[in-house]
Amino acid sequence: MTHDHKIAVIAGDGIGPEVIEAGIPVLERAASKHGFTLAFERLPYGADHYLKTKQTLPQAAFDHLRDDVDAILLGAIGDPRVPGNEHARDILLGLRFRLDLYINFRPIRLLHADLTPLKGERAIDFVIFRENTEGVYLGRGRIQGDEYIAEEINTGKAVERIIRAAFEWSKTHGKTRVTMSDKANAVPAHRVWQETFKRIAAEFSGIDAEHRYVDALAMELVREPERFQVIVSNNLYGDILSDLGAGLVGGLGLAASANLHPGRPGLFEPVHGSAPPLAGKGVANPMAAVLTGALMFEQLGHPEAARDLEGAVTHTLAAGVRTPDIGGKASTVQVAKAIAREL
Repeated sequence: MTHDHKIAVIAGDGIGPEVIEAGIPVLERAASKHGFTLAFERLPYGADHYLKTKQTLPQAAFDHLRDDVDAILLGAIGDPRVPGNEHARDILLGLRFRLDLYINFRPIRLLHADLTPLKGERAIDFVIFRENTEGVYLGRGRIQGDEYIAEEINTGKAVERIIRAAFEWSKTHGKTRVTMSDKANAVPAHRVWQETFKRIAAEFSGIDAEHRYVDALAMELVREPERFQVIVSNNLYGDILSDLGAGLVGGLGLAASANLHPGRPGLFEPVHGSAPPLAGKGVANPMAAVLTGALMFEQLGHPEAARDLEGAVTHTLAAGVRTPDIGGKASTVQVAKAIAREL
């Protein structure tokens, strides 16, 4: 049988294998319903493999992921048995940097009214474009005596392509406002964000381009999240703001992400982390993994299947089938099966 899409699976550590294995049958059901097939290839990389072999991600495995698959589905990486997180750095950051997956795409959408900690009726629906290959996450720096120095790298090329990606996505999806966030009033290097944003915004008539310093934006996201549609920022600020956004709509158990470079295989990851204390208890929320699958379907060219998955999660929430992190009593597998039934 010829499959339409080859998906590499790195289930990883902690609750990663639980949510991924619970989510895969849901993704297979949605694919079957919409007339395409998925071939999942499970790869062993993670803490267990590293502790046995001292391998993080061998060159041959990287080459395979770069050349032979359509997408990479990652569970979670991080294990206290590897205190230096060497394997996590090589697998997650290594794939982001080496595949040049410069877009970290994080949707923030309220799927049920009781999930937000904010008062009143809220209609929260925005996305964050986080630059994914530069900033302080490059790990450049040094220690000089009692000075611990981290260097933040911003290049004109990387800043331009993430800002342009945010505007192009906005135009394609009918959005009318893009907000760029930096800290140029305190960090002179962020002038490149200011200058590039103004130049690219001029190319997109009909889209309102606005700027917020990151501290002010954090406050406004709590006070009035409804006004935001598309946010673009650097690696560090995008990381922080996207977790704040997740907190506005139910927490990390519902947080999906995509690491993208158009024309290359994407890396798709629920961002709740490996949560080692929860591993093996059957209480981890699989909804983030399913919603991550929806992002993967979108990039693979199946937007109807993506919307179907999102709708199934929404209906499951409304039916009250939830894991403990969002006020329910159901297990990981029970929630996944309920989502599958909704399909």
